[in-house]
Amino acid sequence: MPELPEVETLCRQLKEKICARKIMASEVYDNKLSSIKNFKTGKIEKIERQGKTIVIHLDNGNFIKIHLRMTGRLLWQDSIQRPGHSRWKLSFDNGCVFLVDPRRFATVKVEKTAQEKQKNDLMADFDEKKFLENQAGRKVNVKTLLMDPKAVAGIGNIYACEILHCSGISPLRLASTLSKEEWKKIISNARRILKKGIEKRGTSISDWRDLYGCPGENQNELKAYGQEGKRCPTCGSTIWRIKQGGRSTFYCPSCQK
Repeated sequence: MPELPEVETLCRQLKEKICARKIMASEVYDNKLSSIKNFKTGKIEKIERQGKTIVIHLDNGNFIKIHLRMTGRLLWQDSIQRPGHSRWKLSFDNGCVFLVDPRRFATVKVEKTAQEKQKNDLMADFDEKKFLENQAGRKVNVKTLLMDPKAVAGIGNIYACEILHCSGISPLRLASTLSKEEWKKIISNARRILKKGIEKRGTSISDWRDLYGCPGENQNELKAYGQEGKRCPTCGSTIWRIKQGGRSTFYCPSCQK
């Protein structure tokens, strides 16, 4: 699933390509998206990321909200040739944006109101004091908390593993057992790792591709995720893989305490 760096990459590329341009037409190819078949098109005023959601502001007061879920991606085409697994197309005078989604989990909504911003985005608005007061003391494991969009926006399995490995914190620890200093280390490392992920245009392990169909480069920076059986770059011990909440967690039991 695309996480914060991948969605931010798409938003930045979309801004360069379609911001201030008028949507010429919208075509839906999947009945699961039938609710957006007849929305009123308009000129794009602004594109922003809210957590893992792409929000497109139109000059007619509508907001297009795209969540890519598991295998969804947006693909720019100079021509009108329809790629495989396309579910939706937006046409512009300079080309088209297709929603390509083999598993058909991605959602697209057109609404009259923008989503109320939560101050839980580490790369935008983040209320650290409120987080420490309301979230850090919860009796759930720290990895689950980092992946909870109500607590922290945009972090999924890959980046949660990387953040905790860099911070030397075991994913098995309860969030409530972490000190204020440990939480500050996690927050600082999270910002750095997410920033690098954006600079590398995301992590391509399976489906992720950017707006132009190119893989990201951040998979070459991973220290824990997907490294089962390899030596930990921090202490030289072996990286383990365990299951947490049905997801694979990669960590070093020697240096993550």
